[in-house]
Amino acid sequence: MRPPSELPPPVAPADAEQAEAALVEHYPRLVRIGYLLLPPSPGRTRRVFAAHALAQRSLQAAHRAGPAAVPLPRRTGDADPSYTYVRRQVLRRALAAGCTRRPGWRPRRAALPPVLPSAWGLRLLPHPGGAGELALERELAALTAPARAAFVLRGLEGLADGEVRRELAAAGVTDPHAALTEADGVRAGHALLGSPEFDPCSLQARPPDLPGRRRRARTALAAVAALLVCGALLGLPGGGWGHGGLTAPPYARNPASEAALDPGALHRVPATYWRHSARTDFTSWPTRGDRTQDTRLLRRALAVWARPGAGIRTSATPGTPTGPPMGAPQLLYAGEVGDSAVVLFHDGLRVVRYAEPRNADPALGAALDFARVDGADEASSGALLVARTGDGVRYLTAPWVREARVRDLLTPDRAPRPLDRSPDGVTGPLADPAAGSDCRSWEAVELTGATSVRLVTDLGELAPARLTSGAPGSPHDVTGRAERESWAHTACLLREVRAHGVRSVNSWAYARQPLPEDGGTARWLCTRAETWRGAGSRVIAQFQAPSARPAAPGAVAARGEDVPECGARTPRVLAGVLWQSPGGRWYVLAAGSGQFASLSTSGGVTGSAPGRLLAVPAAEGVRPRLGGRLKDGSRVVALH
Repeated sequence: MRPPSELPPPVAPADAEQAEAALVEHYPRLVRIGYLLLPPSPGRTRRVFAAHALAQRSLQAAHRAGPAAVPLPRRTGDADPSYTYVRRQVLRRALAAGCTRRPGWRPRRAALPPVLPSAWGLRLLPHPGGAGELALERELAALTAPARAAFVLRGLEGLADGEVRRELAAAGVTDPHAALTEADGVRAGHALLGSPEFDPCSLQARPPDLPGRRRRARTALAAVAALLVCGALLGLPGGGWGHGGLTAPPYARNPASEAALDPGALHRVPATYWRHSARTDFTSWPTRGDRTQDTRLLRRALAVWARPGAGIRTSATPGTPTGPPMGAPQLLYAGEVGDSAVVLFHDGLRVVRYAEPRNADPALGAALDFARVDGADEASSGALLVARTGDGVRYLTAPWVREARVRDLLTPDRAPRPLDRSPDGVTGPLADPAAGSDCRSWEAVELTGATSVRLVTDLGELAPARLTSGAPGSPHDVTGRAERESWAHTACLLREVRAHGVRSVNSWAYARQPLPEDGGTARWLCTRAETWRGAGSRVIAQFQAPSARPAAPGAVAARGEDVPECGARTPRVLAGVLWQSPGGRWYVLAAGSGQFASLSTSGGVTGSAPGRLLAVPAAEGVRPRLGGRLKDGSRVVALH
C-alpha cells in the first residue's frame, strides 16, 4: 500500500486540445526530458528520433481519454495541469522504453524504433558538450530507468522529493523511494541537464556510414527476392479459401489430419439419443441448427480450426490447447444467429466455436474460440454460449433443459422472467452481466431439467459457470431464499474470476458473528471458483456486516489462488478484518469454520478467544497476524 503522498493525483475536466496546446508550448522541454530518460544504448541519432516520438505520442492517450483526462496539481502554484499530464505521458513511455528485458519479454510500442519522425541519408546529433556532460552521460547510463527519471525530475523540473515520488508512482514505478535513493548517488550537478549536449531540438547533420548502407541495400534486395520465391511456393493450390482467405498455408500432408477436415466424417448425434445414452453430457447432445447440411460452411470451419490465418480472432480459456482436431469431431450446432453463421464442435476435450458473417466474406474476418470441457457431467453441460453480440448473450441449451428463465442475482425476492428459446434450443438475448462499469444487476440463467433447477452465469467464456451453495464437498444448486440472498451480496465479486476458465463457483456461509457494541450480526462467507483445468482455483473470503441495502456487496477479507482452503480437500477457512463500530471504535474481527477450537492475533494487536470467533479492540490502520488452533491441536494461519 503506497502512502497518500505517493498516490496519483485526481483528474479534472480538461480535454485533448489543452494537452495539445501544452505540448506545443513546452515541446523543447518535453523532448529534452524524453532524451535524458531514454537508455543510451541505441546511439545518439536514434535517441533523438525516439525522444521526439515520445513527445508526439503523448497526445494519443489524451485523445483516447477525451474529457477529464488531465490531472489536477495537488497544491496551488503547481505547474499547468495540461503540461503535467503531457509530461507524465512522456515519463511513462520513456520508462517503458527503458524497462529490463526478462525472458518472455514483449516490447511495448515505446520500446520500438519510431516510424515518424525520420530522416533519410543523414545522421542528426545534438551538439557535443564538454567533460562534465560526458561524465553525467556515463552516470545516467549506469542508473536504472526510474532513477534516471528521479534525477531528471529533480534537476530539470525542480520537483520536490514528494512530487517526484507521486510522478514516478503515476508512471507505474513500484518503488519510488529506491529510485530517489539511487539518484542521490549521481555526483554531477543538476545544472548540466540544461546543456546543449542534451538538447534534441538543436541538432547538427552528418553523413551516414555510406559503405555500410550499400551492404545493407544488397542484403535487403536478396531478402526480398527470397520472400518472393517463398510466396510463390506457398500460393500453390492447397485447399481452404485459396489466396487471401482466412486459412494459413498448409504446413503438412498428414492423412489423419486431412480426414479430420472432411465435413462428411463429422460425428452427428440423433435427436433422441440423449434419452437412453449411458452418459449425460456434451457427448449426448444432438446435432442441431438450420445449416448442418451446409458442406461449404462446415469445411471452412474445420479448415480454419486446423490452420487459423491472420484474419481470425482467436480466444481460448486458460490451459486450453488451440491445435487442430486429432480426429473427426462431434458437430453440436450449425446455424445462423443474428448476423453470423455459427458452428459448434466438441472433440471430447474442448468445445470449439467458429463464427463468420452470414455472407461468408473473408474480408470481414471470423472468430474461433476454444474452451475446455473435459470431465463434464449433466450439471456442467446444460448450456453453451452460441453468440455474444451488442444486444446480449445467447445460449444453446442442452436437450434435457425443459425451461430457461432469467434471474437477477441482486434482486433475490424478484421472480425470474421467462427466456424464449427457438426449437433448436437457442435462447433469446440476455444482458452481459459484466458489460457496465458498475454492478447494478447480474443476470443469471435458471435451467430447469427433469429433476433439478440449476443456476448458471456468463463469465466471458463458451461454457457458463454453475453457481452453487453449501459446505465444501457437498455443494448444491441455489434454490432457497436464504441462498439467493447470500448470492445477492456475492454476485458482484464474480468479476474477479471472469475469463479464468471457471467451471463452478460455490458460496459457503461458514460463520455468523455478533458484532461488538450491539452492532448486529455479521456473516462470513467463503466463495471458491473451480476451473475446468483443475489448477488456478480462486478463493475469496468476505465479511458481510448488517446493511440497509439488501444486495450490498460484502467486504473482501482475504483472497487466495491455488490454495486448498474452502475446498473439498481442505474444507476450512479462517479470515479477519479491521472493523469500525457505529460508535467509532475499531476492532479486529476474525471467524473460522467449524474445525477451529481457538483463535489468536498478534503483531500490533494481541488477543485470543476460545471457539471460532474473535473480537479484539484495536487502533485504526493496524495489520495484525491471525492464527488459530484446530480441534486436533494443529495450528494454522489465516487466509490473506
